[in-house]
Amino acid sequence: MSTLEQMYQQVILDHAKRPVGHGLVDLAAVEGHLAGESHQVNPTCGDEVTLRVDVTPEGTVAGVSWEGQGCSISQASVSVMTSLVEGVPLAEVARLDGLFHDLMSSRGKGLGDEAEDALGDAAAFTGVSQYPARIKCALLGWAALKDSLARSGALATR
Repeated sequence: MSTLEQMYQQVILDHAKRPVGHGLVDLAAVEGHLAGESHQVNPTCGDEVTLRVDVTPEGTVAGVSWEGQGCSISQASVSVMTSLVEGVPLAEVARLDGLFHDLMSSRGKGLGDEAEDALGDAAAFTGVSQYPARIKCALLGWAALKDSLARSGALATR
């Protein structure tokens, strides 16, 4: 295993052990904010996540909270995604979502420095893209985010 692969594996393990955003936050109605919730399940392996998102009137993700259970890949991916999208405008969230989906289609080849720099710790999932059965695990939190944003109404106003 290369040093880079070991580093990526460590990022995934760290996020699985100390997940960012874990623990659902009650989304009190902040004036003008939009909130949404989604529950997603990967029927193949039983991974699941419930995710809540809070969006400012300006269209920025104010907060993400979640609860879930499953493999370290699914749990680490939603943690990394949370740290990546909080405080970010919806257009950038959509771009990051597209980049992560592209990464999961790369079959382990990655996307190049610029895209992987934009993804930050999410680039650690490059190796996961070599295993089709694990790709759904890595994408579970992203599906919950996209659905939460749709349910919030935030995407309809953009």
